[in-house]
Amino acid sequence: MALTWQDAEDIALALAERFPDTDPLTVRFTDLHRWITELSGFVDDPKASTEGKLEAIQIAWLEEYRAGREGAGVAALPGDD
Repeated sequence: MALTWQDAEDIALALAERFPDTDPLTVRFTDLHRWITELSGFVDDPKASTEGKLEAIQIAWLEEYRAGREGAGVAALPGDD
């Protein structure tokens, strides 16, 4: 599937699969940008990203990360309530 900056949910799923133990809130936007553009299937212009698009992807990834931890019986993180 071809991924673009508009596909926050799909990108988040791909990042969650590639980096399952990484808390998205610890990732710098420069690294997040690089990781996204290196994803298999990412076809958009790397220069077309914005802070808002990166934030949307980060939040979608955070939701996946937290859901995965809850499903695995891992203790809740601060702010998970």
